[in-house]
Amino acid sequence: RKQATEYSTSSSDDEFEPKPSLTHKAKRAMRRRRKLEKETKQLIKQEELKRLHQAQAVQRQLEELEERQRALEIFGVKLERELRGESDSGTKDETQMLHEWFELVLEKNKLMRYESELLIIAQELELEDHQSRLEQKLREKMAIDDSLKDEMDLNEEDEI
Repeated sequence: RKQATEYSTSSSDDEFEPKPSLTHKAKRAMRRRRKLEKETKQLIKQEELKRLHQAQAVQRQLEELEERQRALEIFGVKLERELRGESDSGTKDETQMLHEWFELVLEKNKLMRYESELLIIAQELELEDHQSRLEQKLREKMAIDDSLKDEMDLNEEDEI
């Protein structure tokens, strides 16, 4: 009985002891901050997915472009042989073959420019992704109180 009384007394003392609690404003501010962090993470994830889809589209276009370039190369080799007279096709006249040759060269140059544009877009996406990762890393570093950081952490934060 004595032990049970002491136990119940000690637990009742805990009930009346004032507990440190956050004010209503502080709780609301924390909720807003958590909500903002969650929304920011969702936006970052959406941007990453968007960049991923763009990168996949660029990759598909590069593959299609490569196929078209190969087909043009094969056609160009055939046409060049005809122009040199190495082939048995005597049906086309030389002016028509030269016209096809120049069209082929123009198409090939157009495809090369398009390939350059796609590679620039891919590089831009890669840089955007790198920037996003650095921004996230910086946010994480800045979330830590400065008093808890050592010199290495501060230098890394400055470097980022």
